[in-house]
Amino acid sequence: MRKVFLFNMVTLDGFFEGLNREFDWHRVDKEFNDFAEQQLNEVDLLLFGRVTYELMANYLPTEHAVTNDPIIASKMNSMLKIVFSRTLIKAAWNNTRLVKENIAQEVSRHKNLIGKNIAIFGSSTLAATLMQVDLIDEFRIMINPIILGKGNPLFKGRNDRFNVKLLKTKMFNSGNILLYYRPERKE
Repeated sequence: MRKVFLFNMVTLDGFFEGLNREFDWHRVDKEFNDFAEQQLNEVDLLLFGRVTYELMANYLPTEHAVTNDPIIASKMNSMLKIVFSRTLIKAAWNNTRLVKENIAQEVSRHKNLIGKNIAIFGSSTLAATLMQVDLIDEFRIMINPIILGKGNPLFKGRNDRFNVKLLKTKMFNSGNILLYYRPERKE
């Protein structure tokens, strides 16, 4: 069975974006880009909620992205993608399929197919939905060394306890720290 993992960058105070969807605090350098390439090599399907999908689809196919980050842009532009949205009318980004309902069934079906891992990048609302039905197998949370004071929390909408177990950590020269967790599932 394929593993579904969530990767997200957060501030020290737990925000994945500023109040106006700012990401200018992300610490991205060569070491991070090498990690991002390696992580993309582990997957063959990307899952997005509408907001993250639109941000990525409006950036990665552009000449700027292809010129400045050719490996990441090439991989993400060519990879299979699913966007979950009730409001989008179409998904125009290359190799993207729009799914409007039955999120859990769709993700479960893909987990049971042969292939590499499945990644969720950003998409906090989608992550919260998939957490409710126990479909995320690993959380990869990269803490950036900054405190915003205000923003949108990563697990917004999650109102109950969710226990996780630390698997490993990775420190970056930029000060970022990557934490790998798995859910503590009830046996």
